[in-house]
Amino acid sequence: MTRSETMEEHFAKIIEAIGEDVTREGLIDTPKRAAKAFKFLNNGYDKTLEEVLNGAIFTADTEDMVIVKDIELYSLCEHHLLPFIGKCHVGYLPNGKVLGLSKVARVIDMYARRLQIQEVLTRQIADAIEQATNARGVAVVIEAKHLCMMMRGVEKQNSVMTTSSMKGIFRKDISTRSEFLNLINR
Repeated sequence: MTRSETMEEHFAKIIEAIGEDVTREGLIDTPKRAAKAFKFLNNGYDKTLEEVLNGAIFTADTEDMVIVKDIELYSLCEHHLLPFIGKCHVGYLPNGKVLGLSKVARVIDMYARRLQIQEVLTRQIADAIEQATNARGVAVVIEAKHLCMMMRGVEKQNSVMTTSSMKGIFRKDISTRSEFLNLINR
């Protein structure tokens, strides 16, 4: 039995466990669709940093801050398997190497498409950018709304969680960190 078939079986059991009839017209193909969707939502496990970067690390004679902001992200929290949706801001200070622009977004997607909490996701992205570029510093901020908090539990619709990971000069030098935070909040 393939992993997809196993997931289909489990989704069918979950649907039945909530009291639904998996043989009714609207639900006949739901276990198959749910398994396919869940596999897609977690496809980050099938990727490595090297594959995602695909050699798009370039020599550059610049020491000025590089910022890519407002990159949308979608992830599933590991506690309830419910989505959290938001945006990610990445900044780094090159040390002779820069990333291809789309690669920053691809790194975010790779880690976001895995089960984890936002705090860990933020650190994973910062660690990957640092590893890929050997930057003098990396800063990552994620702002996200969590459906586990909006749809269940306390049901707070307007809450936003903000996490940050500051590495290298962004951690050590408050003026560099402040410059990054000011630029992403424009």
